[in-house]
Amino acid sequence: MQNGTLLAAIDLGSNSFRLEIGRYHSGHIERIEYLKETVRQGNGLDEEKNLSQAAMERGWECLARFAERLHGFKRQQVRAVATQTLREARNRDDFVRQAQTILGFPIDVVSGYEEARLIYQGVSRLLPHSDEKRLVVDIGGRSTEMILGQGYSARTMESYRLGSVAWSTRYFPRGQCSVGAFKTAEVAAKAVIDEALDKFPPADWTIAYGSSGTVSAVADMLAANGWASGVVTRSGLDWLTDRMIKAGNVDQLRIEGLKDDRRPVIGGGVSVLRAIFDLFGIEQMLPAQGALRHGALYDLIDRDTDGGDVRERTVSWLTHRFSADEAQGKRVSAVSTALFAQIAALDAQNERYSQKLAWAARLHEIGTHISHERSHHHGAYILDNVDARGFSLPELHRMSQLVLGQRGKLRKLEEALQDELFAKQLMALRLAVLLCHARQMPEHESVKLSYKARAFKLATNPGWAKRYPQSAWLLGEEVVAWQKSAWKFTADIR
Repeated sequence: MQNGTLLAAIDLGSNSFRLEIGRYHSGHIERIEYLKETVRQGNGLDEEKNLSQAAMERGWECLARFAERLHGFKRQQVRAVATQTLREARNRDDFVRQAQTILGFPIDVVSGYEEARLIYQGVSRLLPHSDEKRLVVDIGGRSTEMILGQGYSARTMESYRLGSVAWSTRYFPRGQCSVGAFKTAEVAAKAVIDEALDKFPPADWTIAYGSSGTVSAVADMLAANGWASGVVTRSGLDWLTDRMIKAGNVDQLRIEGLKDDRRPVIGGGVSVLRAIFDLFGIEQMLPAQGALRHGALYDLIDRDTDGGDVRERTVSWLTHRFSADEAQGKRVSAVSTALFAQIAALDAQNERYSQKLAWAARLHEIGTHISHERSHHHGAYILDNVDARGFSLPELHRMSQLVLGQRGKLRKLEEALQDELFAKQLMALRLAVLLCHARQMPEHESVKLSYKARAFKLATNPGWAKRYPQSAWLLGEEVVAWQKSAWKFTADIR
């Protein structure tokens, strides 16, 4: 990556949307601009886990303003990440589809595990380099991430379903604060994160950092009222809680350092933070400057570096974790991407789809670790449910659908096959699996694939069918399989 390159990260959080723009220089990023808008999408989830129209429109309007600022940026300069609210929302596809059109860039809905990885990456990059063993806590609107790490390496990561928006709505209705409300909220929080003691035992870390909104807001309020700057202490939390209870309602709370956009969710955030202090015996927590959006920025740098893309390392890890035949995966990957290139002009967009096809091909046999008979079903299930560093949930699902469709009937993918690019990816993968059936690199240069108006056509050089009779027979079977889909496939096998 060239010095001076502008990079941007967007964090679509449950409470706020944030845009961070920085300039790259020699492995570091200098802040150019930071925009934050309180959108409160988390409040827009109904009992059926659907986002309200009003919540979606608030998000779209904010992203339209961000889009204006990002005019002229290229895709590889921007990463947009959505978290817990959109992980939960049943109608998230409706929101994301329109949001991507407005923003002009893809939006990655990431797993809690991936969110935790990015948070730690952001926190560690903005801290002085040290060998200290850190516990990083990020209390978001609807989820709380905890990470144990050292240096730039995150060792243990987890995401829990509790946060400032969710707990404020549930335990502090209409902003009411009382001793009973705090007690109930803290007990409920401990019930959710009780298992975290086994994953993040206090003996395994020496210092606790708090990332993002809640810890930063509490630290600001304490510092503005005479407490030590840059630290949240247990006694300071007790003092703040007492002030909130005496006020009776957050609307009546008069305290220096409390920002208006934080007021409606401060009760839930403080109760979760108190529960964490209690559960882990924490005496003080330091606010961290880094956050999810910074991790996303540094992830853009990694993806631009040879061998730096964490997704590449994750694919290798999954291959070994599930004892897949690495050589066969690479053969299928090479053949499938070569075929895909024949039917999809490799512009910037199609290059990304080619890369995802290559990863799916390398992982197409991970399901054999469970069962050979239904390996494609098991492989798809693994990809839909695994914690895979670097990948968004939609990326993993698309790869799972390719793995599922690598063989067998196409009826199971009827909905996915409405997407032309998916159909091209799937055709390339199925043909590659077929051609590599002998677990050797096939003579695929003699196979020509073309596409026009929902119709695929395959042709071979003269004499190919005689040299490879088994492959020729399998291609004939493949033609029959596609006859039962909305796509046409013909083969001139000579």
